Amino acid sequence: MFKILPMQNMFEVFLFLGFCIWPIHLISRNILDANHSVLMMIDAAIGLVVLFPAGFIFNHHPQFLPPALQYWLFGPHVAAYMAAYIFSAKAAVFAAGGLTLPSCKKDSGRKMADSGYRLIALGFPFLTLGLFLGSVWGKYAWGDWWGWDPKELWSLVCWLVYALYLHARFVWPKRYQLQHVLNIAGLICIIITLLWVNLSKLFPGLHNYAS
Repeated sequence: MFKILPMQNMFEVFLFLGFCIWPIHLISRNILDANHSVLMMIDAAIGLVVLFPAGFIFNHHPQFLPPALQYWLFGPHVAAYMAAYIFSAKAAVFAAGGLTLPSCKKDSGRKMADSGYRLIALGFPFLTLGLFLGSVWGKYAWGDWWGWDPKELWSLVCWLVYALYLHARFVWPKRYQLQHVLNIAGLICIIITLLWVNLSKLFPGLHNYAS
């Protein structure tokens, strides 16, 4: 079963990220107060960014999970994170728009902040689920719930940044600039978790099998 799940190396992970864009686009059309053509442009841009590494950078040759990691939680764990990452990427686009809009367009800034919040509110449960399932999977595979592996650590950092974002949204609902900054900071942490930690030789760890 594990050999058919298309999430076992970086090439397959980025293809799966691209696959997630369309269903999340359909969800976004129902929850966001935004023009559908604008949403299509945003998702097309995200799709281009996500699929470019799969097409031109990462090796497409099959790479299967080590025996210790062949467990049924593999699929739900990775899929939860992939969904969370796409929601977060879309939210960061709205945050970038909110930061670059002229200060006179306060209503547009509010709409950008509201759209980002709705996307993160949907993505955060997936992020939490991925973190939880990864801990359970780690207990099965390595005998410990948490090992302070670099990828585990940065996954926790991502979760904490978005938790801080949601806290700031609740405590200071009209401080849109702060919300936008935390929103983008969360995406930067995701990029570090997904790429730098997984591929860099500076962060050797148990999760480097996917490189």
